[in-house]
Amino acid sequence: MKLYLALILLLPLLGGLFNALLGRMLPRRLGEAIACGVIWGAFVCAVLVLLQFTGPTKIEYGSWLAAFDLQAPIAIYLDQLSLGLTLMITFVCGLIHLYSVGYMREEPDFARYFALLNIFVFAMLVLVLAGNLPLLYLGWEGVGFCSYALIGFWYREEKNATAGRKAFIVTRVGDTAFGIAIVWMFQISGSVSITQLNAMGSLIPAGIVTALGILLLIGAAGKSAQLPLSVWLPDAMAGPTPVSAQIHAATMVTAGVYLLARMFPLIGGSEAVRAAIALTGGVTAFYAAASACRQRDLKRILAYSTISQIGYMVLGVGVGALTAATFHLLTHAFFKALLFLAAGCVITALHHQQDIFRMGGLKERLPAVYWPFLAGALCLAGFPLTGGFFSKDAILGAVFERGGPLYAGLFALGLLTALLTAFYTFRMLLVVFHGEENLPHPHPDPPREGEGIHSALPSVMTVTLWPLALLGLLGGILNLPSYLGVHGLLDGFLGDMPGLMRPEPLSHGTEMILQLVAATVSLAGLGLARSRYAGSRRAAVLAAEEAGSKLSDFLLNGWRLDDLYRLLFIRPFERIARLCWKGVDEAGIDGALDGLARLTARLGRLPAAWSSGRVATSLFGLAGGVCVLLAYVAWLITG
Repeated sequence: MKLYLALILLLPLLGGLFNALLGRMLPRRLGEAIACGVIWGAFVCAVLVLLQFTGPTKIEYGSWLAAFDLQAPIAIYLDQLSLGLTLMITFVCGLIHLYSVGYMREEPDFARYFALLNIFVFAMLVLVLAGNLPLLYLGWEGVGFCSYALIGFWYREEKNATAGRKAFIVTRVGDTAFGIAIVWMFQISGSVSITQLNAMGSLIPAGIVTALGILLLIGAAGKSAQLPLSVWLPDAMAGPTPVSAQIHAATMVTAGVYLLARMFPLIGGSEAVRAAIALTGGVTAFYAAASACRQRDLKRILAYSTISQIGYMVLGVGVGALTAATFHLLTHAFFKALLFLAAGCVITALHHQQDIFRMGGLKERLPAVYWPFLAGALCLAGFPLTGGFFSKDAILGAVFERGGPLYAGLFALGLLTALLTAFYTFRMLLVVFHGEENLPHPHPDPPREGEGIHSALPSVMTVTLWPLALLGLLGGILNLPSYLGVHGLLDGFLGDMPGLMRPEPLSHGTEMILQLVAATVSLAGLGLARSRYAGSRRAAVLAAEEAGSKLSDFLLNGWRLDDLYRLLFIRPFERIARLCWKGVDEAGIDGALDGLARLTARLGRLPAAWSSGRVATSLFGLAGGVCVLLAYVAWLITG
């Protein structure tokens, strides 16, 4: 097992280094094969680890940080949570790498792309498997750097470079809070081992636990795009679509949820922290779902849906339902990767058109994309019996079980969010694939009968959609509700995980009623979307109807959080910077130096006047010098 765990980390790293150093000099196909092969090799190793797994295991490979009292070895901690995420990351990212071969087929800088994509996976695996916080933080910063580099991959366009910088800067806020928490935990306990810190939860004063929990929540909010640090993710759509799939489904944005779940035995003892986590997740889920209802850009709709679905996971962690949160994390990885990859097929087929109101009628033109996209949409909308339905309902059931005014309000907010989710999901589906076409024929030759435009897409792009579609639809098998008379697989797998909290199970009748309510909400969202967007009305008419109102503009701009932050932070910072530039640097420092230079120049003109070369001036100077010399001699004689 020790060898397999090492290979899980080393294979993506070696693949990334190979493409970074040699990718430009070797055949393209070789670089692509190695980039994909190392990820699938890591997945095979993860499966072999699963077959040998008997319980939580800690393995050390050597010393990394050892200074003074700090001991942070290169240690892997493997338990049910980290193993489950490792399997998901390697499998989903393996499909994304295969898809990238087709999507980036015309990209000349493919070596840089695949190198960053491999290292991205390596960093996420380090984060998930780390046995101590410094090593976890290394992976944490690694995914941050790779996301910055891949979001701004086409950096020659200013907007892409700006989006990458924005993601990097906004997430720094959360990273700083997380870094402070690590230092504080070491100062308190003398340890940075995750298992040791989690075991000390009852020994640390409650006030300190609360403060540490808030710091970790801020760190998680940055990486997982939760309020108030969610503004970077919609702009992150500037990167290649497979990058968006990897960020949203299997790597970066799930890191914050993993951090909260991993450290929950330490911080979960504080009711204030649990309430703050739940409130953050619930409010973020609603905010993002409402924003998605008026987006026009296909990828931005999916971006806001990710923020919302991650909000559900954070809400689940806040109520202590770690199994439900992990369940939704896994099912979401499948259907969100599917939706992004299918969206990439649509965008490629339409020559990089992303405005949904410039699409329409693509069901017949792209059948190989439509059916997987439909599967992903059903999962996202929580349509009955899909994986997304069961996992989302598990979280809502756990929130309902907690009771009390706060959690009753969050349960109602979660149901409203589910309604909005179903609405914007089917809005997207109906406008893009149904109705009248609103774009000139995207292919120079009209399709032959039985042949849609999907024939112009590389087969590797469409084939990779189907495994994700099946996993999304059947993902509920991972943790079926107890009233069906079966014990959930995920419940059994995570059952012995240290520090796991189990909310009181709902009665079978209550559980069935809640699922009936959730199904009704999903179908109601479908009905609302169908009543407005189904039929033969042209997308241009629908777009005109949505435009113009203040509410639509408010939601389209993400509740104008960017404007708020520009007002509160960016403009004051610019004023302070201008004051330092004009007042301190130019007027103060530069002024003092310039004044000193002018004074030196003026003083220099005095002796310069005596060196003009004129005879009269020289004789006058000679006479003066003789006078001074005679005066000095006289002083010596008399004195």
